Amino acid sequence: MTEVKTLGTDYDRPASLDNPRSPRPRRGGNLEKYAWMFMRFSGIFLIVLTFGHIFIGLMVDTGVHRIDASYVAERWHQPFWRVWDLFMLWLAELHGGNGVRTVIADYSRNDRTRFWLNVLLGLSMILILVLGTYTILTFGR
Repeated sequence: MTEVKTLGTDYDRPASLDNPRSPRPRRGGNLEKYAWMFMRFSGIFLIVLTFGHIFIGLMVDTGVHRIDASYVAERWHQPFWRVWDLFMLWLAELHGGNGVRTVIADYSRNDRTRFWLNVLLGLSMILILVLGTYTILTFGR
């Protein structure tokens, strides 16, 4: 048998690929992995919290016509509903903020622009979380 060699190619040189199981240097940690996992799990919890909130408010508590400030004060007088609504607020804010952070990372081309958009996002998230938490914990007292 004759050996066929192609002229001008590097087929006869060994490949310089790393072993697939060799350790690679870590760059930046696993932030994106954990952010991706957080989005999936928080989305599942948000579905449960939101549908439970809507179902109880509309079906069990005789509908939307009953909802006013006194209804909210009466409901938030119970620790269960305060914790429920706090979880819903915090998960929704962190879930949405993480999604916007991903959009900023995908679409901002300039590092300086990306930095300032993330700073504004972080400040707005903190402001909404502080005001929302304060409202839930002190409403009707």
